[in-house]
Amino acid sequence: MWKDVIELGTPPEITTYEQPDIPTIWTEVFANKKSVRQSEFYQAAGVGLKPQLVFEMKSFEYQDNRYIKHEGKMYSILRTYVKSDIIELVVTSWA
Repeated sequence: MWKDVIELGTPPEITTYEQPDIPTIWTEVFANKKSVRQSEFYQAAGVGLKPQLVFEMKSFEYQDNRYIKHEGKMYSILRTYVKSDIIELVVTSWA
């Protein structure tokens, strides 16, 4: 059922300004890559956002992550949509 492997990224919690750079924590999960729906693409473009892909995965594996790695590319999560035990993550390229 799941065709793709993605990594979900969570930045560490920073409690003081003196902490050195702490790397993002990455977790590997299975997902399905999908295209962004045309209506969503144009609505987002109207407010300056550029959704590029949608990843569908089991919702229990999503832990308020902010980033995704897939096939060597980095993405930021723009929006999530929960459908029962599945969650859709709408992402854009990480600049």
